Amino acid sequence: MLEAIYKEQRANGDRAIEALKKDFTTLRTGKVSVAILDHIFVDYYGSQTPLNQVATVLSTDAVTISITPWEKPMLKAIESAIAAANIGVNPTNDGESVKLFFPPMTLDQRQENAKKAKA
Repeated sequence: MLEAIYKEQRANGDRAIEALKKDFTTLRTGKVSVAILDHIFVDYYGSQTPLNQVATVLSTDAVTISITPWEKPMLKAIESAIAAANIGVNPTNDGESVKLFFPPMTLDQRQENAKKAKA
């Protein structure tokens, strides 16, 4: 009886820790991470598809993310999905890819992120 309860609680705890890890990957630290785009879905021929399944998503440097769609007509859909997600930056479309330029973090932003992580 107790062993079954322990096993169930262990499984619940593992799921909670995985969810917390996933939430922490979306927080921005000094270097920008492509995980910040994990919750963005794009309208791909009528179905909502994760961004990383319709495009190549790369972090080119510490403050830039480059998104290159596999099909050029997807540029507008990707750009509008990112704008609607309200992640704090405006997408820039150069005709072949969408680039996101994140400004360097200020002390206030770091403190705000620490508060979010603590919550």
